[in-house]
Amino acid sequence: MKRKLDKNGEPVEAPPKTKSKAAQPSQPAQSEEPSQPEKQEPATEPSFAELGLDPRLVQAVAKQSFEKPTLVQRKAIPLALQGQDVLCKAKTGSGKTAAYVLPVLSSILRRKVADPTQFTAALVLVPTRELADQVFKAIEQFSAFSAKDIHAAKLTENLSDAVQRSLLANVPDIVVATPARAWHSVSSAALSLDRLQHLVLDEADLVLSYGYDEDMENIARSLPKGVQTIMMSATLSPELDTLKGIFCRNPTVLDLKEEFGAEDEKLTQFYVKCSEEDKWLISYLIFKLQLIKGPCLIFVADIDRSYRLKLFFEQFSIRSCVLNSELPINTRIKIIEEFNRGIYDIIIASDEKSEIFGDEAAEEEKGKQSKKPSKNNQGDNSEQPKKKRKHSKDEEYGVSRGIDFKNVAAVVNFDMPTSASSYTHRIGRTARAGRAGIALSFVIPKDQHGKHKATTIKSTEKDEKVLAKIMRQQAKLNRTLEPYNFNKSQMEAFRYRMNDALRAVTKVAIREARTRELRQELLRSETLKRYFEENPTELAHLRHDGELGRTTRHQPHLKHVPDYLLPKDGKKALAQDGGVGFVPFKKMDGKDRRHHRKGKGGKGRSFKVGGRKDPLKTFKVRRKAK
Repeated sequence: MKRKLDKNGEPVEAPPKTKSKAAQPSQPAQSEEPSQPEKQEPATEPSFAELGLDPRLVQAVAKQSFEKPTLVQRKAIPLALQGQDVLCKAKTGSGKTAAYVLPVLSSILRRKVADPTQFTAALVLVPTRELADQVFKAIEQFSAFSAKDIHAAKLTENLSDAVQRSLLANVPDIVVATPARAWHSVSSAALSLDRLQHLVLDEADLVLSYGYDEDMENIARSLPKGVQTIMMSATLSPELDTLKGIFCRNPTVLDLKEEFGAEDEKLTQFYVKCSEEDKWLISYLIFKLQLIKGPCLIFVADIDRSYRLKLFFEQFSIRSCVLNSELPINTRIKIIEEFNRGIYDIIIASDEKSEIFGDEAAEEEKGKQSKKPSKNNQGDNSEQPKKKRKHSKDEEYGVSRGIDFKNVAAVVNFDMPTSASSYTHRIGRTARAGRAGIALSFVIPKDQHGKHKATTIKSTEKDEKVLAKIMRQQAKLNRTLEPYNFNKSQMEAFRYRMNDALRAVTKVAIREARTRELRQELLRSETLKRYFEENPTELAHLRHDGELGRTTRHQPHLKHVPDYLLPKDGKKALAQDGGVGFVPFKKMDGKDRRHHRKGKGGKGRSFKVGGRKDPLKTFKVRRKAK
């Protein structure tokens, strides 16, 4: 038997076995001992099998390669299995969907052992169609080994009443829907809530913000007594207090945030203060020279902006995809799936719902409502329907919250959000599941706003105010935003290429690209839907990152970056410490680049053909002699 030796090589006597456990905490010299119990605590955390779930669900969870429950799952699942109302606040990507789907499925399976009667036992309400599709797929995955006993239906697509009734004719156990769809089904007697046992509100703080107030009140009046309510949210907002008063009896509130300290450290946040013109230049450099690698989400303010940026990238052969509220629901879902599978790396998303977050936006909305004309004023009322018909947008669209984008390496706020809360939701798309992530935001100083009229938008006027709010909010979370500096001298070599590409993206090109993609996606979504369901391998032909700029003036010389433009030290020399000055539009070295060289007398040189003067400039009309 080998004996332990000390630092001097002398043998050390082993302590008695009966006193070893008691002696460990009383020896301050052994610094490693007190930290061992803390490291061993995760081993004592319950597994999915120990949470009291049905064995078939545990088997499905194992198939999904879930190693152990997250914090929200460990806390919420036992409470939900006991039948308690739960109000849970947890970060995006923390596993909230499984935290309510698993206990609801387990309760239904347990009930069916004693009472096999078929009725709708659970209703899951979500604010967006994309999130409804995500929840429905999660239900299918977790019920893979109990498919005979669990039947779910999704009521979010624009289906006729006849098709909707056929979906509900089989009396599904679980219904996933937006509040508007759910109430339409209840009011038309297609969906019965008489024996409902579970009501789930996912992203509950968004439900009222998306304009479902009246639908929620109608649903609440249709619920039987004793329904268990589970509300999941990323924030504790005043909207939750309203919903809590309508649906919950005495909910257990779970404010879970301490688990994510390690993940927050892996999120690096940068901001760039620059002119509107430099914003396009820096974006071109970042993605063409691959200064940011991996899947990336680019947020812009509106739909036109997303197509302008996509057509701009196409000039340099940078592949990207547009995601907005005008596209059909099937197309949007397919885009997200293909992005998660790694088919393309850049999504340009128009975050049209960002203004609904924050106190400032709420005050502005109240001000608008107070200024609304009375019903007796027919002149003003006649103008409002015209504004609503201007764009056929999907009111149930939302991209900054709820949707499960996987493995996002970077989030770029090409246009700043209108509130600090919306910024938090946007950057929550990256640095998830222990991975590192980058958040980069472009900020237009107030003195630079409106100087590049071709690409200026109104919302950028308040960028600096929003940035100040964001920095204060992130400071409370012990996070900082650092300036991302570029080398001005190295950037200037690329400016003329950027201007050429930007001038080629005209308003006409944007309008035609927007119309063409909408027409193509409608055709693909409706006509070819069944064909691609029967032939899934043909989905490769539905690439959503195809070129849209057919009418845009393409310039082949912009496709490749010549070596003489790159700095001697390589691509990394573009980004360095120090500030970046603002570059005036049109001018370089104090001279206007578009002016012709002047000859004698201040007149421009005449255009010559073959060494002679232009005959059109010297042609004289001779009068006929009378």
